[in-house]
Formats: sequence, C-alpha cells, structure tokens
Amino acid sequence: METVTLENNLLKLPERVAKKLRGRRIEVAEVKEGILLKTDSNPIAEARGFLKGKRFTTKRYLEMKVFEKELES
Repeated sequence: METVTLENNLLKLPERVAKKLRGRRIEVAEVKEGILLKTDSNPIAEARGFLKGKRFTTKRYLEMKVFEKELES
C-alpha cells in the first residue's frame, strides 16, 4: 500500500494510480475505513469503440445471427 501526503489542497497520487484515473471523473466518499476514491463509470461510454478496427459491423453481426438460427433448425 502506498501512502501520500495532502499538501496545498491538492491530492498527489502515485504515478501508476494517477495514470489510470487521468481524464476520468472520480467520486470521493468518506467511509468507516477512511476515504474512498471511486471512478464515476459509465459502462456504455467505456465500451464505445472497443470493436473499432476489428472489421466487425452491425451487418456482419446480423449475418452471424441468421446463420446461427439456420443451424438451430
């Protein structure tokens, strides 16, 4: 576990943590154990574009579904 010091109203995070959180919205909550930093995640927004460049299109997906239906019958 890494520890940090809060100075001048700025929170200095370890570099590897800061890289993961860069550009993301963060929720800060005080819990019984201390302070919790939680990313304000939107799974739909995060998944957007994950198939880009994979040559996978809606048309291809529908063709695959039709093929699967034919195999079932």
